[in-house]
Amino acid sequence: MFTYQILIEYSGTKFFGWQKQKKGKTVQGTLESALSKFLKEKIKLVGSGRTDSGVHALAQSAHFKSKIDIKNKDNFINSANYFLKKNPISILSLKKRSSRFHARHSAVERSYQYVIINRQSSLILEKNKAWHVKKELNLNVMKKGAEILRGTHNFSTFRASSCQAKSPIRNLKKISIKKNKNKIILFFKSQSFLQQQVRSMVGSLKYLGEGRWDIDKFTKNFKSKKRSNCAPPAPPQGLYLFKVCY
Repeated sequence: MFTYQILIEYSGTKFFGWQKQKKGKTVQGTLESALSKFLKEKIKLVGSGRTDSGVHALAQSAHFKSKIDIKNKDNFINSANYFLKKNPISILSLKKRSSRFHARHSAVERSYQYVIINRQSSLILEKNKAWHVKKELNLNVMKKGAEILRGTHNFSTFRASSCQAKSPIRNLKKISIKKNKNKIILFFKSQSFLQQQVRSMVGSLKYLGEGRWDIDKFTKNFKSKKRSNCAPPAPPQGLYLFKVCY
């Protein structure tokens, strides 16, 4: 058996998330079906992590095992994408890996970006691709809040109640906030994230930028380690899995 890693781009708008389930169309299920038809064998795909319903990916990583020794990568990518053409999914690359490679467990770093469009007018071109926030956000105070989140902390406040991670401790290696005209991009990098951690942090930073919270309240809520003190999580449509490193 040969082990292969693929990188995948997808729009999560019409999917019930990454993970295959009995009801609802998922990214994993759609990919497994397409690859099984193309390779003429049952393919089981393992992703680097789950993305929720509505969340997008610029470079999701996954692996699968096959009896076939794929030598022509371009032919594989073109043919596999032909079977995916009716879906908002595209395979970007293929790489042969050792049998020990695991898309999830071998990952040493994951990056996400979150997109906010900060303007009064409705979204047309970026509908379902960003969070539309009408009230002007104060980037300077949001950046101060971001600095508080950087580093190793207990992120229980930003952890979904259904999160199954053994520990709420995470090392947020990088967090940045940049603005270009009315587009605000928040960038996050860590070895791994808790369920809904990024969206919860963005929601709380937005409260800070709107003036609903000041820095003291933001800090107090974060350090309380209580989910009930978290602002409403940002909606999924602005979140993108940016990169997975091994």
